[in-house]
Amino acid sequence: MLPAEQSLTLVKLGGSLITDKTRPFTPRPDTLARLAAEIHEALATRETRPLVVGHGSGSFGHVAAARYRTHEGLVGPDSVRGWAVVQDAAARLNRLVVAALLEADVPAVGVQPSAGCVAVGRRITRWELAPLRRMLDAGLVPVPYGDVVPDGRQGCAIASTEELFTYLCAAFPVRRVLMVGQVDGVLRSDGQLVERLTAADLEELEEELTGAAGVDVTGGMLQKVEYLLALANRGVPSLILNGDVPGRLRRALLDKDVIGTAICDA
Repeated sequence: MLPAEQSLTLVKLGGSLITDKTRPFTPRPDTLARLAAEIHEALATRETRPLVVGHGSGSFGHVAAARYRTHEGLVGPDSVRGWAVVQDAAARLNRLVVAALLEADVPAVGVQPSAGCVAVGRRITRWELAPLRRMLDAGLVPVPYGDVVPDGRQGCAIASTEELFTYLCAAFPVRRVLMVGQVDGVLRSDGQLVERLTAADLEELEEELTGAAGVDVTGGMLQKVEYLLALANRGVPSLILNGDVPGRLRRALLDKDVIGTAICDA
């Protein structure tokens, strides 16, 4: 177990940020390179370590998952092939993300969740984390991602990055979670930013939360907020911010004021 002074920071690079979700299998290499450089700059300070950088599947995994209904499990004659196709698509994007981080001199290493995760009813019940712990101890930056995992109830399921982070928050001391997307944070239907959000606010805002751009089989913004509120209830705060604005991720990693939505317990 990491000591308190070495609590993890978890960063998710949203699929809509690092890929063009309206065009299948289309990364955004310039954006990836800039985000990787910002992470490198922040890692130069001891306060930012240790760090886990997860990412969504964007136009890689989500498009294939929608085609095969992989999020619903083994539901048809093509489901097993779909499992393999979606897993491959997600892994291909992971290699691009890791390559961008390595190019920026971040000691990143890809972590394939499906190699060690088991779920029941789309919730991870077991994840072999010994390798990830050793990576963190060595000073590496693990890079897990949304993946297809075996599911004891429906055959297979998509474990979103939020689901992975929820499991990590139960296994490690986690300082905070940064959710980096293409919008400034949680937006009302009129475009107004919600700067602070608690569980008490969710009922009022639920119908106003905007969905994700393009294809998203993991629930869009509403489900992301629900995951983050559950983490806040366990004492892990989070921030949703816009990674398309240069410098915001770096500032957030350095604990500087950043425009975004803070998800808090109360």
